[in-house]
Amino acid sequence: MLPAFVAFVVGLLVGIILLVGFGSAWVKRAKDDAKRIRAIAEREAEVELNSAKAKTRAALDQAQAEIEIERKRQLADFEQREKDATRKLEEAAQVEADAEARRGLLESQEKELSDAHHEAEKYQRLYKLKLHRLTGISHEFAKKELMAVADQRIASEIANYRMERLSQAEDEIDSQAKAMLLAAMQRIATNPAHETSAINVRLKNDDEKGKIIGKEGRNIRSFETATGATLLIDDTPGMVLVSSFDPVRREVARQALIALLKDGRINPATIEDTVAQIQSDMDARIVEQGETALRRLSLPEMPREVTDLVGRLHYRLSNNQNTLEHSVEVGFIASLIASELGLDPDIAKRAGLFHDMGKCVSHEFEGSHAAIGAEVLRRNGEDMRVVNAVAAHHEEVPAESMYAPLLMVADALSSTRPGARSDSIDGYVRRISALEELASKHQGVKDAYAIQAGREVRIIVSPEEVDDQEARRLARLIRNEIEEEFNFPNPVKITVIRETRFTETAK
Repeated sequence: MLPAFVAFVVGLLVGIILLVGFGSAWVKRAKDDAKRIRAIAEREAEVELNSAKAKTRAALDQAQAEIEIERKRQLADFEQREKDATRKLEEAAQVEADAEARRGLLESQEKELSDAHHEAEKYQRLYKLKLHRLTGISHEFAKKELMAVADQRIASEIANYRMERLSQAEDEIDSQAKAMLLAAMQRIATNPAHETSAINVRLKNDDEKGKIIGKEGRNIRSFETATGATLLIDDTPGMVLVSSFDPVRREVARQALIALLKDGRINPATIEDTVAQIQSDMDARIVEQGETALRRLSLPEMPREVTDLVGRLHYRLSNNQNTLEHSVEVGFIASLIASELGLDPDIAKRAGLFHDMGKCVSHEFEGSHAAIGAEVLRRNGEDMRVVNAVAAHHEEVPAESMYAPLLMVADALSSTRPGARSDSIDGYVRRISALEELASKHQGVKDAYAIQAGREVRIIVSPEEVDDQEARRLARLIRNEIEEEFNFPNPVKITVIRETRFTETAK
């Protein structure tokens, strides 16, 4: 039993020794692994630290560079402002010097005037004294005679002034009546002339006229009912006239007629289908035109009704000027002027683009195009400054902000710039005839000639019937009538010629 116990103890001791040996080796290996891992971590941390330092240094350098650029820009701005301030001070000093010089000149002129007044009083007293010595008339009697002559002259002038004022009142009433008629007619068309209310469609041959008319006129009646336009088929070879006061309807009718002639099948069914398709395409094209105009002016999206009316301006002409192009141009001009005046350029753009929008509203609405356009904008939630500018750009309502007169200026600049509007031969003849007729209707006028393409009217009056004062008044009267009755893009010069010639023949 004892040997077995001893063997057990010996085995146990050997196992403990072996276990301690293996444990020491494992601990040593673990320590070595820990040292290796720590060294790797330290190297990675050092790399990340160096990378972070490099990034921080780059960011710091970039920030310093940006700060230096901003400092230089601010320094340049400061130097420019200093130059502007110096220039304004110099201009102010020059203005002050000019004012001082003018003040000195004015004082000198006042002194000369005072001396002349005293001299005139002296000569007046001498004249009275000499008159009394020569005529023996007392001062009181002469004063009464002068007063009587003055009373007679003043009474005549008062009568002439009264007649002139009464005539002016009648002219104003007549002008207002004409303005009302023009506003009503404007709802139908901007210029209801043949050149803007009708368009030609060329035909391959005259046989196509029979297809357009159809049996017993069924085709042409269906076409006119579907489009709302009128087809004028006369004796002109190879041509059909499409007429309508609505430019959009006229364009739809023109495109539909071209499509039908190209297809060759012309009957009431194909007419209705073709017109419906063209009308759908036209509606999409109108919206596209409106959106393009908004993008050109960098304006945000507008309500569908407003965009549609803006697009319809593309198919309307005013004195051969495309109304949409005119409106976009007015928007640009108004924006530039607003920027110079310190106003909101976006408000000015919107007013310029929308100012003629009322021309495309149905003529069933009452009022001028300015009032109707303003109402449409107000109904669609537009800024009230834009609404008032559109309503007041023809001075029909009072201006409530600076945008209304600004819009008037931009509209006038776009309408009257060289090349903006062009007259046809018929329009030119009408203009010349109207000017000559207006001038010839006055009493005492012998002849009237419109020259320089209607930019000047020369009026020859009878010297026996018209004196110099009446000739001057006649020139002013004709000028006022031209301003009230016509809307020419260029100024018109009025020249009244009164001369007397004496001729003798020696034999």
